[in-house]
Formats: sequence, C-alpha cells, structure tokens
Amino acid sequence: MKESDPSRFSRLTLLKHSENKYEAKFGQAKLECFENQFADRDYVVTFDCPEYTSLCPVTGQPDFGHIILRYIPDKLCVESKSLKLYLYSFRNANTFHEESVNTILDAVVECCSPRKAEVVGLFRPRGGIAINVKATYGGKIDE
Repeated sequence: MKESDPSRFSRLTLLKHSENKYEAKFGQAKLECFENQFADRDYVVTFDCPEYTSLCPVTGQPDFGHIILRYIPDKLCVESKSLKLYLYSFRNANTFHEESVNTILDAVVECCSPRKAEVVGLFRPRGGIAINVKATYGGKIDE
C-alpha cells in the first residue's frame, strides 16, 4: 500500500462529520472526491444503491429504483458518503427517470473527471411498465 498523504483528504467535508445532513432540496447536495492513489492503472469502482427514490414530475407520486454507478477513476475518486447524500437529495426532486440517470452521470463527471463512467437506473414498474436507463461517458466499461 502506498504511503498516504493526509492533505489528499482536504477536499472532503462530509466524511469528517459524525452526523448526516440530508438536504431537503435537490441541487443542494454535492459530490466530493479524494485523490486516487492508483491513477497509473485502470480499475473499476462500482456503487450499488438499491433504495433510490424520486418523484414523478407530473403526478408527484414516488418512483423507486436501483441506481448502479460504475466508473474508472483518473486522478480523483468519488467519496461514498457524499454519493449517498447526493442520491438521497433526489427524494424530493420531480424528475423523469431518464433525467435523473443523466443528471447523476453529469455530477460524477463534473466531480472527478473519470476515464469512463456509466450510470444505470433500474426503476420499479408503475402502471405496468418498468423503465431501465443507462447513460455512459467516455465509452463502454469492459469487465
């Protein structure tokens, strides 16, 4: 394991707090990143969130889904607690499934500029139809 320089955590503000501050409004939660100690190689990071919720923009009814984020980091990695709080902020957001998946991908790309990234949303059926959405950045991730 590489020797860790504590200054690489200077960007992190959420992980240092013992309590979670859940933002009631979408757009207030921000992703945070830390320096990748293994930027000289490709490796895949997967985050699996089976309890994603948002609101239908037309009816206001809750939508439930499963969000999977996979990415190959470059110089920065997404910090998991900030991702949890960011995804939680969608609970009160009125958004279509396609919009939420692409918004999440855009936030990850803006935060850490990964080599490649993909966000998959597997949404529970409502009205008899399930919607699955996949958005990618930088090309397909092979495993």
